Amino acid sequence: MAKSEISSEEMERKIYRHKRRIRNQIISYVVLIIFLAGLIVGGVFGIKKIISFLNDKKQTDEEQTEDYTEDEGEQTTVEAPEEFAEPEEETDYLSETVENCIAVMPLEDRVAGLFMITPEALTDTDTVVKAGETTEQKLKERPVGGLIYFDKNIQSKEQLTEMLTNTKNWCTYPLFLGVDEEGGTVSRVAGSGLADNVGDMADIGGSGDAAAAREAGAAIGGYLAEYGFNMNFAPVADVITDGNTTIGKRSFGMDTNTVASMTGAFVEGLKSNNVSACLKHFPGLGDTDKDSHDGMVSSDKTLEDFTQTDFPVYQAGIAAGADFVMVSHLSAEQVTGDTTPASLSEKMITELLRGQLGFQGIVITDSMSMAAITDYFTSDQAAVMALQAGADMILMPEDYETAYNGVLEAVNNGTLSEERINESLRRIYRVKYRDRVGE
Repeated sequence: MAKSEISSEEMERKIYRHKRRIRNQIISYVVLIIFLAGLIVGGVFGIKKIISFLNDKKQTDEEQTEDYTEDEGEQTTVEAPEEFAEPEEETDYLSETVENCIAVMPLEDRVAGLFMITPEALTDTDTVVKAGETTEQKLKERPVGGLIYFDKNIQSKEQLTEMLTNTKNWCTYPLFLGVDEEGGTVSRVAGSGLADNVGDMADIGGSGDAAAAREAGAAIGGYLAEYGFNMNFAPVADVITDGNTTIGKRSFGMDTNTVASMTGAFVEGLKSNNVSACLKHFPGLGDTDKDSHDGMVSSDKTLEDFTQTDFPVYQAGIAAGADFVMVSHLSAEQVTGDTTPASLSEKMITELLRGQLGFQGIVITDSMSMAAITDYFTSDQAAVMALQAGADMILMPEDYETAYNGVLEAVNNGTLSEERINESLRRIYRVKYRDRVGE
């Protein structure tokens, strides 16, 4: 009996333990089911919250293009602000456009693109007042970088507009169409009766009102753009000394700060009409008593003198957005160590204008037909020397054919590298294509 009873008790305990395990398993399953149900409900709620968040974000941010997946859930992507992203894209596109243009240009065309000459030098005629078949033919044979017009080229509003319009239509590559329109005595268009003359810059500078300089620049830029010009050889950035008659009333005055503020404002006025400004005459002709048209012009100023008196004006003009700086034929022996004209001086152009002043735009020489150049150099010598010094464009060489062929030969024989030519063309075409990148 005892043995049988023990066996019965053990059996009962086994059954009890088995039932307990089953009960615990059931409880575990129930808890697990409840937990999973909670996760599902919470997940659905969470997904709804995320979807609601994304929908709200999409409505308030039209630029959001990031696709969110269930796994990405709470991840967010920080987009660059639009105002910073767009200029970077435009700059890249402009650089690509410029490089593509230069890449397909024959060397002969690239060299021609470094010259800005008169329409007479282009067509080999005495006076040009219209652009017809000869202009078309010559621009295709020798696609120069720009043309500069004077009083004799201007007869009437209709004639001037038609001539410039046709010239643009004939050109293979974009052209700079420039003119000296300073206001006052140097006003080719207003002086021909085709616009109101804004007056001498000396009077505007004397008023002390920079807004007046800006209005003058805007007025000039307005009528130049209307006729078809896209470049103006102005403003005069020279700070004159007492009694100076070489520059005289063409300057805003004798005070550096005044001339700087006026120069910057004038540039802004021109730019408001998409007309490129050209600061002149670097490093400064304000203390000279001679004219470089007639022979060598020199200055005893030191680099410190120029830095204090003249350079602040150029810095103001550059900061305002001037596309060009014209380098004069001034000999500044205290700065360069010899009598080499500034237009042919690497010290002046590359070290000071580019380096010290940080100018990255187009450096153009003053007219290379002036006696300050022609008395000492041939046309080809002067053109090659200017490019070696860092200039980008050669203005009005005395003999264009000689100058062009001289530069072409210098590239072919290694005196000038093709990369040096391309470097200048990049600066030139960045300005020419700047307003076309969005087209």
